[in-house]
Amino acid sequence: MAAERENDCVMGENTDVLMEERPKWDNKFQYVLSCVGFAVGLGNIWRFPYLCQTYGGGAFLIPYLIALIFEGIPLLHLELAIGQRIRKGSIGVWNSISPYLGGVGIASMLVSFLLGLYYNTILAWVLWYFFHSFEEPLPWKNCPLNNNKTGFIKECEQATPVDYFWYRKTLNISPDITVNGDGQQWWLIICLVVAWLIVYSCVLKGIESLGKAVYFTVTFPYLVLLILLVQGLTLPGALHGLVYLITPDLTVLSQPRVWLDAATQIFFSMSLGFGGLIAFSSYNPPKNDCEVDAVTVAIINSITSIFASIPIFSILGFKATAAYWECLDKNILLISNEFEIQDGNVTRENYFRWVDDLNATHQDRISVLTLKNCVLKDFLDQSTSGTGLAFISFTEAIVRMPVSQVWSILFFIMLFNLGLSSMFGNIEGILTPLLDLKVFPKCVPKEIITAIICLVSFLIALIFTTASGNYWLTIFDNYGTALPLLIIAFFELIGVIYVYGINKFCDDLEFMTGRRPNLYWHVTWRFISPLLLFSVFVAYVAIEVQHRLSYEAWNPNYVEFPKKEEKDYTSWVVFICVFLVTLPSMFIPLTALYHLIRSKFRRHRKRAENPCDNIAFQL
Repeated sequence: MAAERENDCVMGENTDVLMEERPKWDNKFQYVLSCVGFAVGLGNIWRFPYLCQTYGGGAFLIPYLIALIFEGIPLLHLELAIGQRIRKGSIGVWNSISPYLGGVGIASMLVSFLLGLYYNTILAWVLWYFFHSFEEPLPWKNCPLNNNKTGFIKECEQATPVDYFWYRKTLNISPDITVNGDGQQWWLIICLVVAWLIVYSCVLKGIESLGKAVYFTVTFPYLVLLILLVQGLTLPGALHGLVYLITPDLTVLSQPRVWLDAATQIFFSMSLGFGGLIAFSSYNPPKNDCEVDAVTVAIINSITSIFASIPIFSILGFKATAAYWECLDKNILLISNEFEIQDGNVTRENYFRWVDDLNATHQDRISVLTLKNCVLKDFLDQSTSGTGLAFISFTEAIVRMPVSQVWSILFFIMLFNLGLSSMFGNIEGILTPLLDLKVFPKCVPKEIITAIICLVSFLIALIFTTASGNYWLTIFDNYGTALPLLIIAFFELIGVIYVYGINKFCDDLEFMTGRRPNLYWHVTWRFISPLLLFSVFVAYVAIEVQHRLSYEAWNPNYVEFPKKEEKDYTSWVVFICVFLVTLPSMFIPLTALYHLIRSKFRRHRKRAENPCDNIAFQL
């Protein structure tokens, strides 16, 4: 047996004797938690609320729910079902259905790999802010003094302390994507090392270790969200943020972009097409109600997005109200000094009446005061998505809150756990296919394979720790996942329903769940979901090709600074953008072409080796 194992290590082949039993989840709750943790991520916190605000508040729920019902839930059910039935990772599943579809699994694995590169970099940024959250005062509350100690640093004064801490102290960002500035930022490299070590320690043994970790990483963010909800609703101005969030504007539904963003949000929100959900479900027992699992995970994910919007916008409403009051107070001070008005006569409540009266009687004097235009809605409109929400808008709101260190610590712990549980699925979307394909020799432990994946990912992700790293991260985010996921999901449906066969798939579902799928599943899988995906793909490409590829650069020498300078990508950066878009997807046709050529070559060789068969066939 030892000789066989040694030979197996050299040849990279497994024998039936040495085949190990596939790992299993400890219990159903652990599996559902892992799926929820993978699906619920940073996008639920910082992209869904932003889309609601951008597209008419509550009106955005209409296209979102339509996309959820006719795109998200059917695809989620399909991925969980095929993973559970075939009991392999993404590549193994699609190779089992048809070798011509093996490229779909490769594409899923590559998308998971690309996402993990920059996703864990974001967790490194979160760790950096978490470490600084213990300082008193928070380092993004005030501008630092200049070298001469005679005033504040000019860049910080021109912008804001939170902007300065993010762009200069954290990223040390360069003014151009082609300029590397001071090279790697050592503090980000340290945080990146810590982030990857934490991920590795949780997934080093696959589901045996991450299954234990999800009990904390998935549940703790909900506790923090509940605490933030209670605190947020007690803050002055919270109601303004909530009203602004939910007030529906149905006119935006006529814009094609709102439907496109709702459809693509489903993919990121539910982690469809990455292969992680297929990997998770492959560790289920053969007979498990995957239909109930899919609906449960989808509902929890969507409710989380809506629930997270409440504390987020109650706190942002507080921030906007505080900024609005500061604007009024500065104007009141100018008016009081100019007209020698006794303190307390001009207040926030009667400010606009005073301004109207002075405009009517002393227009020449009040016009030279350069009063700011204080409108609450303008401050509420200043919302951002993604890193801008987490590291700028929300941090600015936190410094205004009492006991700001506590809220900062809780907020960044929550973000880290949300991202960490999503990283578990990304790693499984890479690890499980590699194990199923026997890429590594049998004698190589799973811990070593996981370590190799994490190490390679860390080394490539070092590009995000450079002075231009934030620009590259944005490129990976914009071009490395969105379009490939649409293509992957489309071929997943085509592969299962029209290649594997809807009747055979329904037989499998009956075997696993004890019942055949109803009319809703048939209609969505056969017609609605493929048509919707194809329409979204065409619309996405049509909209993107109309815009030039550009980015917003943080440049202190820009004449309109602190406004960001819009720059076009250079030709070689455009090439990289196109490469990232096409890299995962190209394996779908290339793999099919490879098997087609291989099949023709085999038939040709067989006929050459058996000429008598050819003569008999002709006769």
